[in-house]
Amino acid sequence: MAENWKTRTKLVHTGARRSQYGEMSEAIFLTQGFVYDTAEAAEARFVQAGPDEFIYARYGNPTVAMFEDRIAAIEGTEDAFATASGMAAVNGALMSMLRAGDHVVSSRALFGSCLYILEEILRRFGVEVTLVDGTDLEQWRAAVRPGTRAVFFESVSNPTLELIDIAAVAEIAHAVGALVVVDNVFATPVFSRAVELGADVVVYSTTKHIDGQGRCLGGVICGSRDFIRKTVETYMKHTGGSMSPFNAWVMLKGLETLDLRVRAQDESALIIARALEGDERLHRVLHPLLPSHPQHSLAAQVMGGGGTVLAIDLKGGKEAAFRFLNALKIFKITNNLGDAKSLVTHPATTTHQRLPEDQKALLGITPGLIRVSVGLEDPDDLVADLRQALDVI
Repeated sequence: MAENWKTRTKLVHTGARRSQYGEMSEAIFLTQGFVYDTAEAAEARFVQAGPDEFIYARYGNPTVAMFEDRIAAIEGTEDAFATASGMAAVNGALMSMLRAGDHVVSSRALFGSCLYILEEILRRFGVEVTLVDGTDLEQWRAAVRPGTRAVFFESVSNPTLELIDIAAVAEIAHAVGALVVVDNVFATPVFSRAVELGADVVVYSTTKHIDGQGRCLGGVICGSRDFIRKTVETYMKHTGGSMSPFNAWVMLKGLETLDLRVRAQDESALIIARALEGDERLHRVLHPLLPSHPQHSLAAQVMGGGGTVLAIDLKGGKEAAFRFLNALKIFKITNNLGDAKSLVTHPATTTHQRLPEDQKALLGITPGLIRVSVGLEDPDDLVADLRQALDVI
């Protein structure tokens, strides 16, 4: 029955486990361990735990399991593993499947920490990594080869909002037996079609839209039951990157309102992008649903919305960008996104500051680029705040 529910219904009800008390809200099982009636029962559980049996919170927990079941249901995967942060999810998804000698192809337009995992950690352990322009299918075709173990990319890149053609890249990857791993944070679970388009593994930083109110760190890896329980769980339970029960409970509460929040933020983001496009103080406004966006037609085809984030590129470089940021009244300067509050950051000096200048230029991360995460405030107030800050510069 649950598989026929619409997304909003799944976000409220899927995966619920009630105790003998019949509580309405999901319970927080704040326990790191579990008691066995007998020594024989403990032995049996360590040999093979049942579907609702738990051993240790690093391996699994009832509250965490509720969150995993719910996010898997809306993402359209068989299973999920909840992690301590979004980066724990990226690291866990890749490190659990790869070993020395394997080959990975990735788009180069990535969040700075994702690049660190690929360029520093994986290469340090003997994994060969090839970086490509993710929007260029010919580069994917040239880089992927027999023996390529996985491809990795952000479906919508951070911070320049490049879109990857998931279906086309998946076709290229699957032809050589490679798994398709997609960081889907900017698309959000609300607008995600990653699995439908060919993704094998989908990761999220649940710190972003799923929590959505700046409270907790979290991440999740979604995929087939075999991949999650035989590959990811084995790695994560021994390396300690699992989500805490309290954070899982916060994420469950966030899921209940996710669809409503993201759709409101998405609508406001497009209003703001349209209001700012053409402003003479800006080089460009980046939003997937603006006709000026390089992948506009792809966005219109595969996304149910443009997302909650846009980017603006100010004339005048870093000096103008800092004046602008310091003049904002409603928007808060921080490196998070997907929050109920509207947020801004300067990627060149924060999230992507470690990149060499030539690589920033290649990715379009200019000194004047500002990433704008749109919250739940009235869009008219947000437009007015942005315009008054532009007036200052």
